[in-house]
Amino acid sequence: MALNYDELMSKSQFDIPFSYSDRDTMLYALSIGLGRDPVNKKELPYVCEQGYPLRTVPTMSTVLVPDMFPPDLGWDYSQVLHSEQRMQLYRPLPPAADLLIDKKVIDAYDRGPTRGALILLEAEGRLASNDTVLFTLGCTIVARGDGGFGGPSGKGPAPHRAPRREPDLSCDIPTRRDQALLYRLTGDRNPLHADPAAAARVGFERPILHGLCTFGTACNAILQTILDYDSTLIEGFDARFSAPVMPGDTITTDMWQDGNIVSFRCTVKDRGIEVLRNGKCTLTV
Repeated sequence: MALNYDELMSKSQFDIPFSYSDRDTMLYALSIGLGRDPVNKKELPYVCEQGYPLRTVPTMSTVLVPDMFPPDLGWDYSQVLHSEQRMQLYRPLPPAADLLIDKKVIDAYDRGPTRGALILLEAEGRLASNDTVLFTLGCTIVARGDGGFGGPSGKGPAPHRAPRREPDLSCDIPTRRDQALLYRLTGDRNPLHADPAAAARVGFERPILHGLCTFGTACNAILQTILDYDSTLIEGFDARFSAPVMPGDTITTDMWQDGNIVSFRCTVKDRGIEVLRNGKCTLTV
């Protein structure tokens, strides 16, 4: 069944309750590579609540929305790709909170029968106690099987461009062979990341790492390399997904800093591929 533009643009949900605890905060940090050295006193505040004020990684906001997609969008879910992720943080995430989540479709573009549809979604998280907005998330989805539905043409948000110079800094973070099994406990239990048979059906030799785990790993790299682990300095984090990471790969994050903007990209050098591109981390002024 073809997408219906008017119905698609009307899809929204409001005041979805969602709660998380300090356990979830620590699990997220562990799942993106923090705490590998259990005596690193700069990482312990993200993974241990004893003796430290517990801190949150900004990109944890991406796991605080229970399913980014409003229901019944009408697309062929088997052909859906997560193309871009955007995050705006208005204040540091508390270590535990009760939230209310709003989510909606904000744009949809028809790229033609052979190129699919481009669908932009947005979610907002706020404190249930007083309606204080904590974050806004945006994502771009390519629905490869749903082009030609008669919607408007368009390209979505313009990508951020990295400077044309050698990176100012680089950071290598090895992933664990079981990292997808760990990260899935933060909420995304798509079998592509855990079941070898499911991965094989779509052409992978084994389960792949979640794109949002790579996204969080890039944030980890910037935290430890540029920000001396001060997570309160990050207010925006955007990137495009370009290739999957295999658990066990080492993710290299190249960074360029210009004022309060850190441009970044992630590669897996052993396989000669770029896995995140057009990265933009916005720092507080």
